Amino acid sequence: MAEQQKAAKTEISPLRAVKGMNDLLPPESARWEWFEDAVRRVMQRYGYAAIRTPIVEPTALFVRGLGEVTDIVEKEMYSFTDSMNGDQLTLRPEGTAGVVRAVTEHSLLYEGGKRLYYLGAMFRHERPQKGRYRQFHQAGAEALGFHGPDVDAELILMCRALWRELGLIEGRDLWLEINSLGQPEERRAHRAALIAHLEAHADLLDDDAKRRLHSNPLRILDTKTPAMQAVVDAAPRLIDFLGDASLAHFDAVRAVLDAAGLPYRINPRLVRGMDYYNLTVFEWVTDRMGAPLTVGGGGRYDSLIEQLGGKPAPGVGWGLGIERLLLLLDAVGVVTPPRLPDAYAVLPAAAALPTAMVLIEALRAHGASVVLHPAGKDGPASMKSQFKKADASGARHALVFGANELAQGMVALKPLRAGEGAATQVLRPLADPAAWAGELLRS
Repeated sequence: MAEQQKAAKTEISPLRAVKGMNDLLPPESARWEWFEDAVRRVMQRYGYAAIRTPIVEPTALFVRGLGEVTDIVEKEMYSFTDSMNGDQLTLRPEGTAGVVRAVTEHSLLYEGGKRLYYLGAMFRHERPQKGRYRQFHQAGAEALGFHGPDVDAELILMCRALWRELGLIEGRDLWLEINSLGQPEERRAHRAALIAHLEAHADLLDDDAKRRLHSNPLRILDTKTPAMQAVVDAAPRLIDFLGDASLAHFDAVRAVLDAAGLPYRINPRLVRGMDYYNLTVFEWVTDRMGAPLTVGGGGRYDSLIEQLGGKPAPGVGWGLGIERLLLLLDAVGVVTPPRLPDAYAVLPAAAALPTAMVLIEALRAHGASVVLHPAGKDGPASMKSQFKKADASGARHALVFGANELAQGMVALKPLRAGEGAATQVLRPLADPAAWAGELLRS
């Protein structure tokens, strides 16, 4: 019987994460927290409030919102039928549609426009590669209910503020590209001219372009097929079809960027990947990791709220891929500040544990980060071993709960880092941690 149980046990194989969906482990997780804290600081300065939407949404939300002939809807969505009730559901592939759904469902625009931001996981069934995974993460900002070009420009400047907060420099590490997609009637006129141009060169189009020729010809301009570049370069430009109002909106955005000293490139082929955009669109691009890559981007989507069943209201926003941005920070040498404890508690004997724990909890309540060395099966480790761990932790000080110190109602505070003061330890009272807790805190 014992042999059978042993054999059954050996047959159990360890489970692994789904391909392209990765664990985030320390110390890398601290780097993500540092990034997320930077996002929250910038959003607070601009008056944006956090919103959290479900990871699973109705499939129709993305089909209607992103467009049936976009790559995301056609090839990349994780969609399934709920076996309990037959609902068609999808793991969210991007953030904007869910935010708009939530704003509409809860009538958030009833009292006026809203500025919102999100951080979260998204899902697309792509071939996993460095910085591009099937579960990836985005940060994004959405301003809903505002018509003016001032909000477009503010959102772009917010991106610049975030880059600077992270240690990136616009113009050196990444650059801004902008364009205007105009309004639907202007795009329809351009669409007719574009289709005529592409039909005249149908023999040069790849299969994907031929399939999209009449359903979504604007996306053909974003092709990466080398043989089609000459055709795309000679295609009619949407900006040449814009009316006075669309041009005025674009010029007003540019005027703010010019006044703020933010350089940009006008890219007449910039269309973005979703169907919902109109007027201003923009991308932040880098070449610090080799070939030019888009780090983030966005634009205005004035018809999306109505398209998803809400009352007509304008919107504009942006999103960025966190994994790719962190790779950029690596490429340019931005070092994430480590999150280290303020103190490491060393206990020579098990009898010191109750007193030590009470003091440690009091120090934590005053804002200090204190790590307690864990005891083994046979009690506390040797002092040499504990001090070795204390030094490796990066803590500035060791708290030593020796028998002689405890008998005096004291704890020994020993600096561990060069430049932290005297090399010898000093005694501090156990009964009044508030009087000296500040000594532990990092400036």
